[in-house]
Amino acid sequence: MSRQMVRPGGRSARVQASVHAAVRELASEVGRDALTVPLVAQRAGVTPSTIYRRWGDLQELLSDVAVERLRPDTAPKEYGALSSDLTAWAEQFLDEMASPTGRAYIRDALLGDPDGGNAGRCSAYAAEQIDVILTRATERGEEAPDVETIIDHVVAPLMYRILFRPDGLDAAYARRLVTAVLGRTGS
Repeated sequence: MSRQMVRPGGRSARVQASVHAAVRELASEVGRDALTVPLVAQRAGVTPSTIYRRWGDLQELLSDVAVERLRPDTAPKEYGALSSDLTAWAEQFLDEMASPTGRAYIRDALLGDPDGGNAGRCSAYAAEQIDVILTRATERGEEAPDVETIIDHVVAPLMYRILFRPDGLDAAYARRLVTAVLGRTGS
């Protein structure tokens, strides 16, 4: 819903911050499955109707929290070469997303997302990080593929494996994907 896309200010921002904090705290204390709107509201110091009015239901609230938690909080590290930068980013992406917490956030982000907006936001996070890496490489004079190529050949297979075939998924797989896509960009 578009109301979740707007960056609120003032009271609205405080409500969002306190409700998000309440969800995170309660999830670690009582477990995600024990969460209810009244429980979250009580912890956040708001009424349940405030949560229903803003998020619609618990699943949409959990989805909103998950998308916020999936947002990277730092720029990708720079190691001086495209292959090193992209490999390190892919390994970290895999590590974070394949963790039990990361997979739970991915599921929550998608479950409370009937219109696909949250999926788009999560995809944009990855694309922004990749764009930083590719821009740095280009500025160093390196030949670099475009963002969509990296999404298609690195991020997409990683996400598929994380969600549907996690067994045996490791950093070596992420490295192979990066090596393969960078080997393709000779033209």
